[in-house]
Amino acid sequence: MHSIRTTIDIAAPITTVWTVLTDLGAHADWNPFITAAEGTVSEGNELSIELTPEGSRSTRMRPAVTVAEAPHTFEWIGSVGTTGIFDGRHRFELEETTTGTKLTHSEVFTGVLAGVVLRFIRARTEAGFAAMNQALKIRAEAHADRLV
Repeated sequence: MHSIRTTIDIAAPITTVWTVLTDLGAHADWNPFITAAEGTVSEGNELSIELTPEGSRSTRMRPAVTVAEAPHTFEWIGSVGTTGIFDGRHRFELEETTTGTKLTHSEVFTGVLAGVVLRFIRARTEAGFAAMNQALKIRAEAHADRLV
């Protein structure tokens, strides 16, 4: 099993961060990593996600939502090609803090090619997570400021 895990503190209420994160249609407006997203954040639903790691071509995926527990956990699982070759369980965990929200953004990769593929994409993927986290922070904090 191989994984990537990033965290960021966001000075916005957990409900604001959740709303920004799960407004999939708006990702194209702010997200440098998930540059397009469609679907409904509800367990069992299929999403359409376009990932664009910096310096790489876009990849379109159709993952299934496996967890949607507002305002704490949003997770999907997707596969490149056939299940079992290169699969990813992408997860967002939101935790309320005294200053706002802590986001843990992670992905666990499995499948027979996970180790090999991850050697080539780990750095760009981790940079994409960090860029997305920072963009989410900016967007959520701006929304929170408008609500005050």
